[in-house]
Amino acid sequence: MTNPADHSWTHAGHGMTAAEPSLNTSAIATGLQLPAGFAAIAEDAELGPAITNNLAKVEKKLREAIANSDPLADATSRHLVEAGGKRIRPLLTLLCAHLGDASLPAVVQAAVVVELTHLATLYHDDVMDSAPFRRGAPTAHEVWGNSVAVLTGDLIFARASILVSELGSRALGIQARTFERLCLGQLHETVGPRPDEDPVAHYLSVIADKTGSLVAASGQLGAIFAGADPEFENVLVEYGEKVGVAFQLADDVIDVTGVKVKSGKSPGTDLREGVPTLPVLLLRKAADDGDQSAVELLRLIDGDLTSDEALAEAVAGLREHPVTAESWVVARRWANEAIAALAPLPEGVVKDSLSNFALAVVDRAS
Repeated sequence: MTNPADHSWTHAGHGMTAAEPSLNTSAIATGLQLPAGFAAIAEDAELGPAITNNLAKVEKKLREAIANSDPLADATSRHLVEAGGKRIRPLLTLLCAHLGDASLPAVVQAAVVVELTHLATLYHDDVMDSAPFRRGAPTAHEVWGNSVAVLTGDLIFARASILVSELGSRALGIQARTFERLCLGQLHETVGPRPDEDPVAHYLSVIADKTGSLVAASGQLGAIFAGADPEFENVLVEYGEKVGVAFQLADDVIDVTGVKVKSGKSPGTDLREGVPTLPVLLLRKAADDGDQSAVELLRLIDGDLTSDEALAEAVAGLREHPVTAESWVVARRWANEAIAALAPLPEGVVKDSLSNFALAVVDRAS
């Protein structure tokens, strides 16, 4: 379901991690190093230390949650956790909890649940995509085989389910409905749009399910378990859905901008794998509308891209075509809509950080 660049449950294996600056978990205990858009947290004398402390707790509890007495299960479960990651989802949980009482113990447990759910999907994603690398390391299926990787994903999701069940029926319901959407998004992506369905609309629906749903649940759970105003929940759900879509759309364009991101994803990865990203979908629409340059470029994209030369030519052609600029416009529109959804939240560092993050996800090497 994902590509080597640590994408999670979005289009053909993409998700919200490809070009994010890494969260340096080894530095959590001594200083706060956060992804782009969250600088205001570190600068806040009260919020910064609180987030730092809770992120450290999340990291500790993540490792406790995946620990196994069985040596093989322990090694396979630790594989991705020890490879690092951005921890975007738990960070959003912890941040949104500051709309209420973020010191409540259930907040950290909710943050661990969303990250475990995310990690579980990555094991499955990599098998479905035959992805060779994840977070700079060989994927689990490359090391232990497909069956072990799938079962490890199942095991980690089981651990997430145990933890969320301790939080009560409401949290369990949110996680279950989110996981349902993750699965449906992958299913719909796998089978593709119906003959009578618009491919772009289908694609947007897929990435809303595969990325937006878990991002939305992350903020919602933070607000719930901090005892925040219930009216904030719908705000955070809408924001999470939209910022998740914005991230993935931006990630689509990054694949054809010629920038090799920190995750190691080289330009054209999606093209070579035949992933139907937004620029390609818009290119097909342009070709259907009679754009001859789009027709010619599609012949190249749909051809043999196994050689680096052919791939580079396809990337360059798509990068220069107007559909790439159009894709940026669409991504930024979703980011702006995410920011607009935050209007009911009180002014302050939480709202500012969420707004800045939405801007940052569409300003990655653009």
